[in-house]
Order: sequence, then C-alpha cells, then structure tokens
Amino acid sequence: MIGLRSWVARRLLLGVAQTAAVVLLVFALTEALPGDAAVALAGDQPDPERITAIREALHLDRPAYERLADWAAGLLHGDFGTSLASGRPVSSYIADGFGPTVLLAVLTMGLLVPAGVGLGVLAARHEGRLADRLVSSVTLGVYAVPEFAFGVLLITVFALRLGWLPPTAVGYGTDLLAHPAALVLPVLVLLSRPVCSLARLVRAGMIDALASPYVAQARRYGISGARIRYAHALPNAIAPAAQQLARTIDWLLCGVIVVEALYVIPGLGTVLMNAVAERDVPVVQGLAVVFGLTAVVLNLGADLVVHRFSPRAGVAA
Repeated sequence: MIGLRSWVARRLLLGVAQTAAVVLLVFALTEALPGDAAVALAGDQPDPERITAIREALHLDRPAYERLADWAAGLLHGDFGTSLASGRPVSSYIADGFGPTVLLAVLTMGLLVPAGVGLGVLAARHEGRLADRLVSSVTLGVYAVPEFAFGVLLITVFALRLGWLPPTAVGYGTDLLAHPAALVLPVLVLLSRPVCSLARLVRAGMIDALASPYVAQARRYGISGARIRYAHALPNAIAPAAQQLARTIDWLLCGVIVVEALYVIPGLGTVLMNAVAERDVPVVQGLAVVFGLTAVVLNLGADLVVHRFSPRAGVAA
C-alpha cells in the first residue's frame, strides 16, 4: 500500500502538471478566438495604421511562443498581465469581482452542507417510505430545472408578484452584505441543483453503509442507532460526496456566470462576460487561470478528505 506521504507527493505532482496544462490550454484557446483585439480597440472605423500601432504597442505582433513565455513567467511572479481595454492590471479586475463571488459561494456552501447532508440522512433513515420518496422526488424535479429558468421563476413570484425581495442587485454595488435581501434569490438559485446532488449522494452512501457488515456487527454489540448513523455510517457516506462538494465550490467560485448575469451581481462571472465582449484577452486568460487553479486545488483537497474518511478509496484513486 502506498504511504500517505508518497500518495500526497504524487497528488501534488499531478496538480503541478494539471496547472501547467491549464496555462497552455488557456493560452491556446484564447489565441484561437475569432477576431483581433487590435481591430476591436481601434474603433468602429479602424485605420490600418492605427491597428498596426496598437498591435505593436500591445506586443501582439510578436510570435505566440514568445508571448506565452512572457505570460507564463509573469504568472510565476503573480503578474497576470495588463488589460488591453483599460491598461489596468488584470489582478485588479480579479480583485474587484472576487468579493461578491466569494460571498455568494460562502453563503451557499454554508447552507448547502447541512441541507444536503440532512436531507440525505433523512431519506436514508426512511428508505422506501414517504419521507424517502418525497425527498427523492423533489430533489430529482428541482435538479431538472435549469438555473436560469429557476431564477426567472423566483424573480416572477417573489419580486414582481409578491414584492418581497429585490429582483436584481442593481444599485447595491459590491457591498452586498449591507443589503442582504438582494442575496436571497441568487443564493436560492445557487443552492437548487447542488443540494439535490449532495442529498442523493449522501442518501446512497448512507444506505450502503447502513447495510454493511460492520454496521450489523455494531448493532450486535448494542451500540445505539444514533451513534451508528453519525459516527460510523455517515463518515463513509460523506467520502464520495466530498468530491461533489469540491466540484460545487469550484463551480461557485468560477463565476456562476448565469446567476450573476441574471441578478446583475458584479462578480467574477460578470467580469469575464465583459472581458469576452471587449475581447480583452489578458483578462480572459487571467480569469481562466484562476478558475483552473481553483479546480486543481479543490480536487486535491477533496482527495485528501476522501483519504481521511476512507483511506483505501483515497489511495486507490
């Protein structure tokens, strides 16, 4: 069996390789985007001489491999480059959008874990009965609804018809904590599908764990049902759900583009959409690298959690 240190070292090396692959892929994909940033910056009636001057000023006339080498060297020193549209550092764009997106992610995860685990345990305890059928039916139905459609439905009911909540975050700026009512609908939309996935995974894991031989042996020893469920069965049920949680956090931190666009929230998703519209390649590249690194780190963390709760499964992975 592979030792813990060698397993962690292997995972870290894999993470480094994945990060390098992300950087190469991001650069290649942005290079393949249609259009020309210099033409976009030159205006509606671009002058060929102005386009040439812009390309030279932005070093777009240099070979792709040279620009890749310079960009990668800058990333190693924390320099994401400079915006073509405004001349601002890309890191400032990331900093501007980071707060609202992380706030939404933290609030969503704070509700997701207890709600998803609680529903999964409830369904597993009442397997085949009314509570189980109700949880399974509702989670399956909600998961089938796209985020955009669910968001529009919530706006129609709670903002337009009932008038209980604001329909968007327009006018609130980036300090959304000062206006908690503007966060209710976005968080509900963000919760809708992940809580269904987590609940179903925990339910399946709990059912398998409760039917296992070690749980049967624990019952024969007279261990209480609550201790069996929460001290023995639940950790084994959470192990496979940990990777789903990592993917959920990654999804939340990577812009939540649809939700931010729908509720006009100035997060990373909005920054990315604006950069794509302006063909601001350095901003798109910087955000893509941040999203990729987030995915790599979160999946590494999920592997460590799985190894902690289920060492055999973690080492085998």
